[in-house]
Amino acid sequence: QVQVVESGGGLVQAGGSLRLSCVASGYTYSRRCMGWFRQAPGKGREGVAVIATIEGSTPYVDSDSVKGRFTISYDDAKNTLYLQMNTLKPDDTAMYYCAAGWYGGTCRAWENEYDYWGQGTQVTVSS
Repeated sequence: QVQVVESGGGLVQAGGSLRLSCVASGYTYSRRCMGWFRQAPGKGREGVAVIATIEGSTPYVDSDSVKGRFTISYDDAKNTLYLQMNTLKPDDTAMYYCAAGWYGGTCRAWENEYDYWGQGTQVTVSS
């Protein structure tokens, strides 16, 4: 049974930083795609960034609005996915979800490629 658990959300002022963490346990394959998605109030879920759990993997940032501000990384020793979010804006307010899926050579921020999802962690940025 795969479990995906996120943590690290909270309330922060605009310009501040937060780091989200995610652990996916019970996954059979060591190589997998993992990513962060978000859903703002009244909007659909969008991909933020994804990465393969392979040493030296190049992350893929899907959202133009976070490029240069958000960094995705994976610590193999801790089996933990991170999303470092800097210079946060009120538009970043959303529920952030961690997801894990099959690695077939390339990781993309397509929801249907991810089989396991966490419950989400709320990020609220005040102006």
